[in-house]
Amino acid sequence: MARSVLKIDLDALVANWRDLATASGKAEAGAVVKADAYGLGAGPVAARLAREGVKRFFVAIAEEGIAVRQAVGPDALIHVFGGHMAGDAAVLRENALIPMLNSAEQWQRHQSECPDLPFGIQLDTGMNRLGLEPADWAAVRDAVMAAKPALIMSHLACADEPDHAMNGQQLSAFRGMTDGIDVPRSLSATGGILLGPDYHFDVTRPGIGMYGCDPFMQGRTVTQLSIPVIQTRDVAVGESVGYGNSWIAERPTRVATIAAGYADGIIRAQSGKGKMWAGDVPCNILGRVSMDLIGIDITDLDHTPASVDLLGAHQNADAVAKFAGTIGYEILTSLGARYAREYIGA
Repeated sequence: MARSVLKIDLDALVANWRDLATASGKAEAGAVVKADAYGLGAGPVAARLAREGVKRFFVAIAEEGIAVRQAVGPDALIHVFGGHMAGDAAVLRENALIPMLNSAEQWQRHQSECPDLPFGIQLDTGMNRLGLEPADWAAVRDAVMAAKPALIMSHLACADEPDHAMNGQQLSAFRGMTDGIDVPRSLSATGGILLGPDYHFDVTRPGIGMYGCDPFMQGRTVTQLSIPVIQTRDVAVGESVGYGNSWIAERPTRVATIAAGYADGIIRAQSGKGKMWAGDVPCNILGRVSMDLIGIDITDLDHTPASVDLLGAHQNADAVAKFAGTIGYEILTSLGARYAREYIGA
């Protein structure tokens, strides 16, 4: 079989969530499952987390909430970061979703279309991405508070850099906009949790750390991606491998062609830089990553492996990201639809 296998260890994912929940102190730890649970499958991930006691989930857009609601049942809270967009009313109502309203326009829309449904508020504390700015918040604050929002939140721009001055600035701004209100507050995702108790407030939002990536350095490995070897060949000095002759052998080389490529989310920028792993042995990517195939160097192996790993115990998404000049988030959320997915602990 030439189909790659993506194993997702839900036991490890839950252990990471528990560690982040403990680090959140007295705050309730929710779970961010947007982007199909960072590429790992929102349904299975949310269902397992719900069994472990997670009562609050976060998605990016209303449509993402449908699969999560189906997975977690009627009682969990599901917040939508994108708020209440035009055309969202039916999805919000049918799936009991809580939009995090980002603007006066969204506030008005929600009051007009869904005045009986719960909502939250997102505030901009300096990131200039989503949320009501201080003047906008001041204009609607009394009306919003009279309607009793379910949650008020903001988002840190530099939480993965603990010493960055922006963290303190945003904390101060959030306090200035929300101190004295009788509504649960949330400022921190994974990085903010690790900044300490001053950033925790009432609800935290574990995200990337739950999936085994930075900045939660002690996180357990959640993913293993094994890619079958289709064919092997011996390449002589001076011969090339792959498109464009971008890699030319400088020694006699044993080359394995493996069954995955950029169509499977293996980012092309890794060409000539990245590695696969055969057991404990790293195998360099040779030449360009193509749509469905990649050549790797297995010269130093004493056998021909049936498959090699892109992700696993030796190399997580952050390590792969460094070869591609990107971040672990992009590696995870790019994982392709062709993989056979196996869930451990579902």
